[in-house]
Amino acid sequence: MAYEYKFNPRPYSDEEAKELLKDVVSAETSDWHYNKHHKGYVVALNTIEKGLEKADPAGANGNFSEFGELKRRYTWNHAGALLHDVYWAVMGGDGDPAKGPEVVAAIEKEFGSFDNWKADFKATAFAAKLSGWGLLVWDQLYSGRLLNVLVDEHMNGAIWGGIPLIACDVFEHAYYHKDGPGRAAYIENFLDNLHWGRINERFKQYVK
Repeated sequence: MAYEYKFNPRPYSDEEAKELLKDVVSAETSDWHYNKHHKGYVVALNTIEKGLEKADPAGANGNFSEFGELKRRYTWNHAGALLHDVYWAVMGGDGDPAKGPEVVAAIEKEFGSFDNWKADFKATAFAAKLSGWGLLVWDQLYSGRLLNVLVDEHMNGAIWGGIPLIACDVFEHAYYHKDGPGRAAYIENFLDNLHWGRINERFKQYVK
């Protein structure tokens, strides 16, 4: 029986998002991005799940097969859905790091200072391809460190066992409607809009 993925709600309503996110994205982008793009990844995941029930694994090969293409698009849509869940969850705040004492203390320990981390995060997100992400992850399985990670598309460059604590979507559709080619301004506004309380709760939930 195919697994059914859920389109998870944001921690604020669509109407609340217009006000909470207005300094980061336009109201139209917030709506389109969440209710079209993000939802589309979840819908595609469920379509792939059903397709894999019928696809013949005996026909799989390194060139082209229905089974192989479904598996390939699975990772794209799975990562897209998951990272968007994190993206929406960490936004909608006032950007005050004092509201995330445990996670900020860990950031300062790893990067030397909060400003060092912020500069590194901005550069990481800015350096991603036109379709990519800047992420703060906990490298759970390997080094046990907090790392800023650059991911192209949704999954290229992802770290195995890396739990995303902050996810900044730098696909052009995330910011072009408001900032045009001003990716740097968008990233700065994203950081100023972070909800460090929710980030802190995510840190305490996953980082042991």
